Amino acid sequence: MKRFNEIDEKFICYNCKKEVIPLVYSSRDHCPNCLHSIHLDINPGDRLSECKGYLIPIDIEKYKDTFKIVYKCDKCKSIRKNIIAKDDNFDEILKIMSKK
Repeated sequence: MKRFNEIDEKFICYNCKKEVIPLVYSSRDHCPNCLHSIHLDINPGDRLSECKGYLIPIDIEKYKDTFKIVYKCDKCKSIRKNIIAKDDNFDEILKIMSKK
């Protein structure tokens, strides 16, 4: 069973180098500017993945009444999904969607 360990801390994005502030209403798991992430977790917030590869956004998919960013890890090639955040860069979301 998956467990959610809420971690919401600021960080510097590896891809665009911008400072990312905490999300507050949930856990921040990707950069809201460029939508990239790092493969840190096995289950949300556990920080147990040994991979540490870069999660590159490759698709956007509908999920209930919102959307998820679909990532492919550049190191282990696994596919991960994260719900979009309210402050995510909509232009970046559209760019990803238009690549289909």
